Amino acid sequence: MGYRVVVAGATGNVGREMLNILAERQFPVDEIAVLASRRSQGTEVSFDDKTLKIQDIDQFDFSGWDMALFAIGSDATKKYAPVAAKAGCVVIDNSSLYRYDPDIPLIVPEVNPDAIEGYAKKNIIANPNCSTAQMVVALKPLHDRARIKRVVVSTYQSVSGSGKEGMDELWDQTKGMYVPGQEVEPSKFQKQIAFNVIPQIDVFMEDGSTKEEWKMVVETKKIIDPSIKVTATCVRVPVFVGHSEAINIEFEDFLDEDEARDILREAPGIMVVDKREPGGYTTPVECVGDFATFISRIRQDGTIENGLNLWCVSDNLRKGAALNAVQIAELLGKRVLKKG
Repeated sequence: MGYRVVVAGATGNVGREMLNILAERQFPVDEIAVLASRRSQGTEVSFDDKTLKIQDIDQFDFSGWDMALFAIGSDATKKYAPVAAKAGCVVIDNSSLYRYDPDIPLIVPEVNPDAIEGYAKKNIIANPNCSTAQMVVALKPLHDRARIKRVVVSTYQSVSGSGKEGMDELWDQTKGMYVPGQEVEPSKFQKQIAFNVIPQIDVFMEDGSTKEEWKMVVETKKIIDPSIKVTATCVRVPVFVGHSEAINIEFEDFLDEDEARDILREAPGIMVVDKREPGGYTTPVECVGDFATFISRIRQDGTIENGLNLWCVSDNLRKGAALNAVQIAELLGKRVLKKG
């Protein structure tokens, strides 16, 4: 016996990826409904070997459905998630709306699976920010061994993190660079993204950090340990898919780089590719379509007493969004609903 599953936002990048991953991981689906706004009603999307027609989320009755994977942004989620939750359908939300609500669990299944029990307070579970999700997968097994005091992270985030519009802008600007008179001015991003990097993701806050950087700080504390100090610099780069992070970690106890490498090799959801030779590391292009979070360049930081550096790469549309949501659904099924 399987589940009755809803995917809301099924016409977007993340929604389509959710459908792909549900099929790839053979999630036990008895029935599936795909939703979007009224203007997309009747549009067809693929799920496994089936073709599904989009239904209008505004007219959809969530009663009798087990879980809904939301990829519709904060504004629409604010309207529809409470409706679904009240109808008894557990919402797994990919937006930032509920991540900081103390009554709603923020979950990365490899890191804090026990937090799933908190779903019942509001019938909603939050999916973390894409840049946070891959980082905490890398941090948690190391924190369990040597207690992390401080993290300094610089991100190199692909344009797919800003949606289809961001991907289109990179593509159009790149083409326009080679065709005189067809240059494309920035609209989605603050400055030209083609052949450039932009040290701003989301809006600026009073302290000079951006909201994306703030998210990484607050979410890491909520998911792993509130005592961990985090400082982040988040940068948009001209890569279509795949986020990269250079992470510096300071521990309470000494952790040898070889032991850290062994710990990460055994940790769930992680693939270590760390050869000290040209090309002996993973880049974003190589991680696209993969479920794993890839770790490379593991080495001691001799400038502090107990420090390590590492390079972390993941497909942000997968682990940073759709895959994590499906993994939460799997966890919910195994631990709570127990039908599949």
